[in-house]
Amino acid sequence: MSENIKDIDNIEETVEAANEAVADEIAPAAEAVAAEAPSKPQKAEKPKKQKGLNIPYERRKALYGYGFILLWFLGSIYFFIMPVIESIIWSFCDAKPVPGVGGMDLKFIGIQNYKNALTVHPTYPTALPEVLGDTALKTPLILVFSIFIAIILNQKFKGRTIARAIFFLPVIIATGPVIDIINGNMDSAGTNGGTEQFNSLFETDLVGDLLAYLGISNISEKLNEIINALTSDIFNLVWNSGIQILLFLSALQTIPASAKEAAQMEGATSWEYFWKITLPNISPMIIASLVYTIVDSFVDPENPVMSIVLSMSDNWEFGYQSAMLWLYFGIVALALGIVIAIVNKFVYYEVG
Repeated sequence: MSENIKDIDNIEETVEAANEAVADEIAPAAEAVAAEAPSKPQKAEKPKKQKGLNIPYERRKALYGYGFILLWFLGSIYFFIMPVIESIIWSFCDAKPVPGVGGMDLKFIGIQNYKNALTVHPTYPTALPEVLGDTALKTPLILVFSIFIAIILNQKFKGRTIARAIFFLPVIIATGPVIDIINGNMDSAGTNGGTEQFNSLFETDLVGDLLAYLGISNISEKLNEIINALTSDIFNLVWNSGIQILLFLSALQTIPASAKEAAQMEGATSWEYFWKITLPNISPMIIASLVYTIVDSFVDPENPVMSIVLSMSDNWEFGYQSAMLWLYFGIVALALGIVIAIVNKFVYYEVG
């Protein structure tokens, strides 16, 4: 019996030793598995709120745009819209400056200034049709000349860049003193003497001289006046065509090369190509050039109406001057509306 108890004790000791040995072998593996096991997820940190206004990106861009145009908008109100409103008010008043105090003394007289401009003033009523007639004669000539020069400048030839610069140069240097010297007004330009000699460099009457040489210059007095009006001042014709040439040149460069290739394959001549392809494609730019030319002619300080209106400032007659200007503005707007309504019927607009 005692031997059996000893055997059992030996077996238990053997089992405990075996368990301890197995535990020693398993412990490193258990520790490795525990190290590789994912740790307990931690709570994500909340993003910190940015300081300042929380404005969406699109709205922020819009605010930047409004900020950029704000100064222009305020300047337009102060320097343009308010003076325009004041001039309308002055046109219905006898406006005189208050000496020693500043400001204007306004006495409401209704439409009397407008009546005086049309019925009492000695030269204003006759100057209006004179300006309209002069504009009607010179505007088509400037447009035709501009299209002709633009077509030439659109060709490939040596010195094309220099030629383009020469025709656009008058637009850059057409300042007050320069144009005064060219027109022979040396006194206003700060130079005395030599007016006739210098002015003769920029004026020519080649057509008139040619007609006189051929003995056909006295056919009709009215015809001679029209020819002289169209051809006597060639320099000013070139001088007033710079912007129009640039507009037509940009329009010509938008015509696809495939159009010219197709026209050549169909056997179209240069004349047919101009009337059926070139002219329709540049016709929208004709309206832009037409409007620019008419407005440029009407606001030219050298035309009779503008000369009369500008001289009114010397006598401090601002109400009378404002009435003349608004009458003139109404005539210009009416003329532009009629011309655009007529020409717009012949304009080709490419769709899609």
